[in-house]
Amino acid sequence: MKLFPAIDIRNGQCVRLRQGQFHDVEVYSHIPVNIAKTFEAAGASYIHIVDLDGALAGRSVNEDVIRDIVENVSVPVEVGGGIRTVKDVENKLNLGVDRVIIGTKAVESPQFVRECIQRFGAERIVIGIDAKNGMVATDGWEKISSYNAVQLALEMKELGVRTVVYTDISRDGMLQGPNIVHTREMVEQTGLDIIASGGVSSMKDLDDLNSIPVHGVIIGKALYEHRIQLEEAVEKYAK
Repeated sequence: MKLFPAIDIRNGQCVRLRQGQFHDVEVYSHIPVNIAKTFEAAGASYIHIVDLDGALAGRSVNEDVIRDIVENVSVPVEVGGGIRTVKDVENKLNLGVDRVIIGTKAVESPQFVRECIQRFGAERIVIGIDAKNGMVATDGWEKISSYNAVQLALEMKELGVRTVVYTDISRDGMLQGPNIVHTREMVEQTGLDIIASGGVSSMKDLDDLNSIPVHGVIIGKALYEHRIQLEEAVEKYAK
């Protein structure tokens, strides 16, 4: 099981939201690159970044911060938030980002996903499926669509997608544990590499997700609140 420590960026700062609410934000660092360096030193083999402003605006906003991180760590980085065009994907990859996460646009335009995979390769494109009560949320989690999360994942699989970041936004930033039931459904019904996100609060949560088993787990607030020690988690699950 791969571990993905998370850096969420808003106004150039490292923050965490509660349940995806942009008005309910806590700042953990004014210098996100320092957080990235800390994760790398703790043994992280991958770093997960979300441009929260980009997700809301529908365009890249914190590109300078992302560039700073990519240039100052040696581990691969994946980035999501505000990816709406082929040029957006290309720009991120040109920054040195290893792979790009497409969320809202995947719901709006499956053809866009197909085009990105054909142009950049399936290994560079990840689909972000954010859901509440099993239904897909879009536009920085501000809108709930009529799409069932599993249904969307299966449609993405037909387009050549291999990897999905599945976030339960009702759990995100709440430290109340992941949605095991829905995450297991995603794993068992799609056969895709599912990276679980949202609600991870303890080593037991990682045990539960590992037993499903998920391909990977994104860990955010639990690291910042010192409920999970990244070194310990890496030693147990990622070695």
